[in-house]
Amino acid sequence: MCKGLAALPHSCLERAKEIKIKLGILLQKPDSAVDLVIPYNEKPERPAKTQKPSPDEALQWRDSLDKLLQNDYGLASFKSFLKSEFSEENLEFWVACEDYKKLKSPAKMAEKAKQIYEEFIQTEAPKEVNIDHFTKDITMKNLVEPSLSSFDVAQKRIHALMEKDSLPRFVRSEFYQELIK
Repeated sequence: MCKGLAALPHSCLERAKEIKIKLGILLQKPDSAVDLVIPYNEKPERPAKTQKPSPDEALQWRDSLDKLLQNDYGLASFKSFLKSEFSEENLEFWVACEDYKKLKSPAKMAEKAKQIYEEFIQTEAPKEVNIDHFTKDITMKNLVEPSLSSFDVAQKRIHALMEKDSLPRFVRSEFYQELIK
């Protein structure tokens, strides 16, 4: 499969090996549940150190997922609500994509891209998000050469899903109702 690569410069050979490994991972189905366990260095959750929003500020969230996500207290409340419903994977994916976009080093981008893919995108991922095959295919193609926009299409789909599904449920929840009192 990689004939002729020995003549390439060392960095090209390394890149070719990385691509081969990534594509191999994408094409393989895990043999057991053990293969699905991906180590994730998640920081322990700490309560947001921001103040509780005013009821008027919280009221704006029901009409704008973006305003909710931009507010630390709102984000923490939304995450708590989604965890209570066992449906936090979409928000965690969205946050992981936002963190990914802040990276500068190509090596760190490649590492984080692989982690995001394995945790949220690949079939039977531990926290697989619900995206269509077209979006998944575009994302996989974007990951051959990771860039800051590699997850943009998938992130926009998940944002739309949260806006259409998760946000209305959150607005009807006790979590939210307490905030607007």
